Parts: sequence; C-alpha cells; structure tokens
Amino acid sequence: MEPFSPDCDLVSAVHPAANFNDRVDGGPIDVLLLHYTGMEDEDAAIKRLTIAESSVSCHYFVKLDGTLLQFVPEDKRAWHAGISAWHGVPDINSRSIGVEIANSGHDFGYPEFAAPQIETIKALAIDCGRRRHIPAERILAHSDVAPSRKQDPGEKFPWAELFRAGIGHYVEPAPITGGRFFQRGDAGAPIEAYQSMLALYGYSVEIDGLFGIATEQVTKAFQRHFRPALVDGIADSSTIDTLHRLLQALPKYR
Repeated sequence: MEPFSPDCDLVSAVHPAANFNDRVDGGPIDVLLLHYTGMEDEDAAIKRLTIAESSVSCHYFVKLDGTLLQFVPEDKRAWHAGISAWHGVPDINSRSIGVEIANSGHDFGYPEFAAPQIETIKALAIDCGRRRHIPAERILAHSDVAPSRKQDPGEKFPWAELFRAGIGHYVEPAPITGGRFFQRGDAGAPIEAYQSMLALYGYSVEIDGLFGIATEQVTKAFQRHFRPALVDGIADSSTIDTLHRLLQALPKYR
C-alpha cells in the first residue's frame, strides 16, 4: 500500500499494511470492532498486522502507551474479523472499522488493559462514531461477531467505563444469584425463547430449542461483553435479565 493520510487526527503515525481490498457491495461502515492482539510482543504484533504473509490487518492499532497508529484507510476493507456475522449479515470486514489493542490475551496471562490505551480508545470511538454515524449498539467485540472462534478483547475490557464516557451500549449487569438456569444439554421452548433474544440483539445463533455447544459459545461471548463477572456459558438469571434489559434499551424499543 502507498502512504496515505490518516482518517483520524489522533493518529501519531501511519504504517501502511499489505493486506486490504475494496469493501464489498458498498454497504455502510456501521460497526466499530475491538480486538486484542493476543501476542506477547507489541512490535511483533505490529509487524504481523502489516506484512503480506500474515493475511491479516486492521485499520487502527493502540499501543501499550496509548499511541494510535493507522495501518489501513477507513474506506478500504481491512482483514481483521475473519468469518463473522452480526444480525445475520456476514462479512463484518466490509462494514467495520477494526481496532487492534496491544494485549497479550488469554494465552499469555491476559493482563489488564493499560489506562492510556483506554483513553485512546474512548477518543477514537467518539471520533469514528461522529464521522461514520456508528450506532452505540454496534460498537462490538470480536467475540460478539465470531463467538465460536474468538474471545477478544475479553472480560477484562472495560465496556462499562466506555459507556460512562458515552460510548457503546450497556446496562448494569444483574447480580449473580441462584435460581433457574439453562446449560448445555437442555432443550425446549424456554431455550428457543432465550436463543431468540440473543438473535434479536444481533448474535448468530440457530433458534432450534437445543442448548448445544454453539449456544454455549454465544452465551460466553455475551457474558464477556455484558456480564463479565462470570464467563461460564450457563444462561443463569443474571445473564438472561441483563440480556432482556439490553433489548429494552435498544433505540427501537424506546
């Protein structure tokens, strides 16, 4: 890729990536997708996201010290989401801005995200949302759109802090208590109703009334984003209540 001008004034430097193409079908850019790098070495992550051999890339990279880099222009399709879908629409790469955050991830100790990183993400999300008119409920985790494959940025990412800064869609998670719950192997109309709620929010889950591994994976993805205190894939009352209130808080329900 030839050098290009950054799309965001927050960018400190541009490092053109090798992997990108045109967005498919000319659809809107209406998703801001957050990732962690999952690599121990920040410089190695930058190299991987910019070289052709990796077959991956992203639009923005947030360093450990909060410095913001840009690898792909926003009007191009970066290769960050992989096989993914939201609200039944596949190819999230064609409609999203991908942000990689330097963090070694679950395989390497999964440290807390650094405060300077979070401040940069807040500023970037506000800027992208303003310029691209991205709805709050479409600021998503990689695990939201690819729950069977991904778990980033994970349960330590401070979605609640972002929401308090006016970013994203969130409700206070319901307390974890005892009571009725659904888990792998359960079946019936209540499971179908729960799956329907997940699908209505946007998750890709088959509504078949069977709580199999796919529903468990989607439940874990939901918990990582919206009920991070316990990520176990069990649809307990806290998970279901939190999901219900998120649906009620969507703009079309107001």
